[in-house]
Amino acid sequence: MAQQNPAIVNDPFAWRLALLYAAFFGTTGWHLPFFPVWLSARGLDPAAIGVALAAFQLARIVATPAGTRLADRYSSLNRAAAVAAVATVGAVALLGAARGFPLVLAGVILLSLVSAPLLPLIDAYALKGLGVRGRNFGPVRLWGSVAFIAANLAGGLMFGLIAPTSLIWLILAGHCSIAVAALMLVPLPRDEMPAHRPAAGRSHLRRPAFLAIAAAGSLIQASHAVYYGFATLDWTARGFDGVTIGVLWGLGVIGEIVLFALAARMPAAIGPVTLIVIGSAGAILRWSLAALDPPVAVMVPLQLLHGASFGMTFLGTMMFLSRNATEGGRAAAQGDIATANSLMMAAASALAGTLYGVSASLAYSTMAALAFAGMGFALLARALPQSAARP
Repeated sequence: MAQQNPAIVNDPFAWRLALLYAAFFGTTGWHLPFFPVWLSARGLDPAAIGVALAAFQLARIVATPAGTRLADRYSSLNRAAAVAAVATVGAVALLGAARGFPLVLAGVILLSLVSAPLLPLIDAYALKGLGVRGRNFGPVRLWGSVAFIAANLAGGLMFGLIAPTSLIWLILAGHCSIAVAALMLVPLPRDEMPAHRPAAGRSHLRRPAFLAIAAAGSLIQASHAVYYGFATLDWTARGFDGVTIGVLWGLGVIGEIVLFALAARMPAAIGPVTLIVIGSAGAILRWSLAALDPPVAVMVPLQLLHGASFGMTFLGTMMFLSRNATEGGRAAAQGDIATANSLMMAAASALAGTLYGVSASLAYSTMAALAFAGMGFALLARALPQSAARP
């Protein structure tokens, strides 16, 4: 843990950052379920919705590394996050006014381009600022998970009260809250730029340990593809009612909230590789047992394992970046991790769809294999010549 600076340890940094995470993930809790409904209300058929959503993901792969490297070039993470948040408000407003598939598609792509770097920028800002203050990442980040659950519940209540064509304005309101919170962020000291600035955003890509951690984290997170895409369908087919399914989803988020809340109490000796290995072990156990069609009583602890499969892997990756991101390359490193996660999740999602059509058990077993491969890369990072990657 970094040494605390008495001059800043009691400043509003942490609570303003927590507010931003709450706004971001609360808005995500509305965007994920409502955005496809709005696209349908705009007259897009299922094929066109698929094209729009695919274009959104593809644009992110380009925009994330470009936006984060631009932020590093100007060495102002909080301002970059604010610019991205305000630009996203404008993009959502333009999208809400769009009519016809070509304009809606163009609006979706614009929204992806300006919003994609936002979360990596927030994470990079958080890691730097919390590190300077000797604060732990988990207890601040947990407010995003709390807000996500609250937004899901509130969204369910509002869904029947808001016309489908007006759902975009609810999403816009959420993004306005993100922009306000981003504008409230406490400025950070500017990074001291390396002598060779053009190489700053690429230096981490030359470090084998970084590449191994990126592979490990993205494989383990991608092993959630069947869960994210097909769990509700699977549980419905097995006869679980809507209340049970809702509770199971909620338990998964509760598992990560508990982990984030307890993160500050973890022994200092537990390093990033150890956290990622624990996360992969949790994923292997979770998906291996899910392949056996367990009863609800077993599903409860399996859902709580989300705190390990997702949470431990996420915290381990963040800890690695906090210890190894170079001056002038923090946002780029965060962005490249996010891009690796997106690429791997896209590939795993396509694979999951094919495998689930054959057998749910086969799909879950394959996800366990992905998590096992992630563990292998994490252990490889332990052996690579970078002391900060060791536990």
